[in-house]
Amino acid sequence: MPAGVTLLLIILAIIYLLSAIKIVRQYERGLIETLGRYTRTVEPGLVVIFPPLQRIRIVDMREQVIDVPPQDVITKDNVVVTVDAVIYFQVTDPVKVVYEVSNFSLAALKLAQTNLRNVIGDLELDQTLTSREKINYQLRQVLDEATDRWGVKITRVEIQKIEPPKDITDAMSKQMKAEREKRAMILEAEGIRQSAILKAEGEKQAAILSAEGKAEAIKKVADAEKYQIEIVFDAIHKGKPTNDLIAIKYLETLQKIADGKATKIFLPLEATGILSSIAGIKELFLENKSENKPEDKPLSK
Repeated sequence: MPAGVTLLLIILAIIYLLSAIKIVRQYERGLIETLGRYTRTVEPGLVVIFPPLQRIRIVDMREQVIDVPPQDVITKDNVVVTVDAVIYFQVTDPVKVVYEVSNFSLAALKLAQTNLRNVIGDLELDQTLTSREKINYQLRQVLDEATDRWGVKITRVEIQKIEPPKDITDAMSKQMKAEREKRAMILEAEGIRQSAILKAEGEKQAAILSAEGKAEAIKKVADAEKYQIEIVFDAIHKGKPTNDLIAIKYLETLQKIADGKATKIFLPLEATGILSSIAGIKELFLENKSENKPEDKPLSK
């Protein structure tokens, strides 16, 4: 055999071996087809096939993402909003994702666009702007059920942007500004009301404490005067005063009363007894005076 033919056969053998030996990476799975028919699935590692009778189709098992381009969606209250989203998915069955759908990425994209219109079409504008989590959940549930027969698991759906028209945005900004001003005025009025209530409560407590203080002071003064009167009363009774002494004290008291600015003086009913004592004192004074007066001597003839 000529050397050139031998070299050619060796080169062909090396090319055949290189085409027959395949390496499946850790995140991949290999589908072996023999004469166009699926025969088995191979795990990561070195795989040998027999081309051209066999070929291998590699399936990526990692989580992947599909970007849903912006699209116009009409809400329940007939407002056109621009929405875009991203879809995260992971292949769970490499056989189904290859043989049940020709182009999974395109199919999932169209399915997401259709269901995005349906989900947002059931919501009003305000609900659409404030219910992203609800939209994400509903859309993921719908897509997951639809793609389950394709051997794919929809892991997450995220709404990136919901953009209303500019005139709606301006109107919403004015509404939000008016709401903020309204809340500010309400809070200010509530603060003034609370301040007035607290001030009134403080004045009330101060008046109560002042009245209680005055009442306590009056009570203490009355107790002191009572104590003083009791001491004087006891001292007088212990000294066993006579009517003459009481009459003299009564006269002194009348003198103090007369020093006042009153134009009328009311005497108690017991004053008659005191006045009789005074009359008795007068008689006593007259007797003493008559005794001390020298007797008239008869005139000498």
